[in-house]
Amino acid sequence: MRLDQLRSFGRSLPHTTVVKQWGENLVFKVAGKMFLIVSLDGQLASAVIFKCRPDEFDALTEIDGIGQAPYCAKRHWVQAADLLALPGAGFERLIRHSYDLVVAKLPKKIQATLR
Repeated sequence: MRLDQLRSFGRSLPHTTVVKQWGENLVFKVAGKMFLIVSLDGQLASAVIFKCRPDEFDALTEIDGIGQAPYCAKRHWVQAADLLALPGAGFERLIRHSYDLVVAKLPKKIQATLR
């Protein structure tokens, strides 16, 4: 998936904000909570980090090019250093799922404002 596609898809999710954080990283957030990190190398995406379910974590990290995300692997975040490890639709599904997992953990009061 190309950087412009990642940006476009990430921004298409409801109430998403994007900030440049921790150097050259685009951090996609909903209600102030991150659900996607895109590491940049100039104008290219060099890695994508997203949250997954505990039962998906082992299967995803067994795929070549996907591993534990540094600093957040204990919370079931994975890093895809090889953006070809999954087809574009696969990344979109995983990013959407990451978004949904983060929204589900928000307080009910905040979730209600996102509808």
